[in-house]
Amino acid sequence: MKGGIKLAEDIKVDSTLDCKGLVCPEPIVKTNMAIKKLQVGQVLVMESTDAGATSDMHSWAKRTGHQLLKEEASGNVLKFYVKKMK
Repeated sequence: MKGGIKLAEDIKVDSTLDCKGLVCPEPIVKTNMAIKKLQVGQVLVMESTDAGATSDMHSWAKRTGHQLLKEEASGNVLKFYVKKMK
């Protein structure tokens, strides 16, 4: 961990959700369904190619109370690391 910011390799991922090629609202709908299958404290990585996913994920995390640990981009693929909080 550097400077309090978690690196992707520091995060234990419990589940990965491929939402590449889907557009709003599908990535959020699928993320919501996938996070319900996890236990509190587990981490889901959602991968998306939807440019609007960044603002959608921030708003969804705030609304649902789950923690957005990290986000990263590799080419046109966005990855969101979400920790189930409740």
